[in-house]
Amino acid sequence: MQAKEVKMYSDYKSPFAYLAFDPAFALEQRFRIRLRWIPFQLRIKGKGERSLYSEHKARYSYLDARRWAKPRGLVIRGPLKVYDTTPALIGGLFANQQGRLLDYSRRVYELFFRRELEADEPDAVADVVASLGMSAGDYRKFLSSEGAVAYQRAQDEAAADHVFGVPMFFFDGEPFWGHDRIPLLENRLTEAGLAMT
Repeated sequence: MQAKEVKMYSDYKSPFAYLAFDPAFALEQRFRIRLRWIPFQLRIKGKGERSLYSEHKARYSYLDARRWAKPRGLVIRGPLKVYDTTPALIGGLFANQQGRLLDYSRRVYELFFRRELEADEPDAVADVVASLGMSAGDYRKFLSSEGAVAYQRAQDEAAADHVFGVPMFFFDGEPFWGHDRIPLLENRLTEAGLAMT
């Protein structure tokens, strides 16, 4: 049986996308699926632009993310500003072309949530690319040409899929939003007869 596609929309500034990343790719070891990572620019309002209730929700969300992260040894510190992560997301597309999406994404998530990476600065992203043995120069070319086109195509696909947050998975058109929905996705994959024996 041919592997079925599962889409995963993701943004490097989302702590819940970070929590979902490795467990989602681990599904490929247990189900006949191919996970397709798709960058999605999460739109977040900054401090002073949100209501008081939204401020409370944002604080709670990071508290909750840290609770999930701690048993896995992951560090999640809330960023000090709202990031346009386009350079990092295009970096993910570049790394994927090089067969290095997993290494790159793990490194970007780790550094970003330790507040050691400015994910909106192409030079900072280029340094991550180079640290993994890929060409920073090729990344810079990709960023302003082929990568920009691929990134826009991903945003258009997200709009067509009605993506509103990350991580968001799609299997046979059915959406699953949030890292904690992975068990529901697993059940759906099992029902579809995709579990490996």
